[in-house]
Amino acid sequence: MSLPVSGPSDQDESTLRTDRPELQKAIEEIVDSGFTGVSLRVHDERGAWVGSAGAAELGGAAKPPTDGHVRIGSNTKTFTATLVLQLVAEGKVGLDTPAAHYLPEFGLDGRITVRMLLQHTSGVFNHTGEVYADGTVAPGIPIPYGTTGREWMDNRFKTYRPQELVRLALSRPARFEPGAGWSYSNTNYVLARLLIEKVTGRPVAEEMQRLVLGPLGLSGTVLPGASSEIPEPHAHAYYRYEDAGEQRTIDITRQNPSWISSGGDMISTTRDLHTFISALLGGRLLPAPLLAQMCTPHPTGIPNMDYGLGVFVVTTDGGATVVSHNGAAVGHAALMYSTPDGSRTLTAALNCVDDADLSIGGAFQQAMHRLVDEVFCGGPADPSRPTD
Repeated sequence: MSLPVSGPSDQDESTLRTDRPELQKAIEEIVDSGFTGVSLRVHDERGAWVGSAGAAELGGAAKPPTDGHVRIGSNTKTFTATLVLQLVAEGKVGLDTPAAHYLPEFGLDGRITVRMLLQHTSGVFNHTGEVYADGTVAPGIPIPYGTTGREWMDNRFKTYRPQELVRLALSRPARFEPGAGWSYSNTNYVLARLLIEKVTGRPVAEEMQRLVLGPLGLSGTVLPGASSEIPEPHAHAYYRYEDAGEQRTIDITRQNPSWISSGGDMISTTRDLHTFISALLGGRLLPAPLLAQMCTPHPTGIPNMDYGLGVFVVTTDGGATVVSHNGAAVGHAALMYSTPDGSRTLTAALNCVDDADLSIGGAFQQAMHRLVDEVFCGGPADPSRPTD
């Protein structure tokens, strides 16, 4: 399937506005809350605005690049889901076909459909670990957080094959019967990646280039596989740990993301994330019926946050609906929000000092709410802001 990818929602960089002091103030306050640096891009009816605050490196004076590369974490899931849905549009994949039809080698429960993978309703154990309602933790592979933080750090260049992540997950008890609940599982998207490769006979990076990156001109977006490199320019990511009773902080900008695979391994820029989400929701990547299914909310149990197919459907404090996926990738994080029609977007890149206790987590939640309120809910009273 081929759809046009240029259109009036693409805003020329010459329309960038510098008179948005409320946005600059917001990102400066986010830095003050504990982040090393933030870069923000907003496209709305007032034009486009790009700014940054804080530092690209600890102890440095330079701000983060306004369109630098960042590890986007679980924003990867939206790209992967889009690719699967494009293969549905091409007639190569059935959304309600059992995933085992395409991946018979894993012995998947025959009730698990492709839709359930994308929707996180498969019940498949999360290979990065599960946290149950009673607080019980069932560990998976070593990850940067919790009791395995030091082990992950010491082995952060280790390569995992997607198949071994899936086999580990399937060796553990399912979280629930297929379709009987909702639980966020990175393994669902590793399976989606393997499904893409099985159906097309090509690496996921090639299919992503064919159907998404190439048509949209996303030259700053990379599927790194097991490579630890990140293109220049970029802000730096850090990890803090205790060693012999002393706190130490190291630069972990280079790290092998194969442990998360298509659950969160991609690298992009705020510009590319804007182009992608505005094109996707503007109807330029998927036929309207499939886009509607992608954005149909399924209850998650999280207040004001439901899940479609690779996207969260969020109700803001002001009652607005935004389509989103955010991601964190150990010292890096990315935000991606849009109105349902793709006409107003917020994309951001953050860099920080991470640790096994996820100490930055509270500030990250506050940063998300602050920016969403500012861009989609009117923000604080601003006498220069036009009224409806």
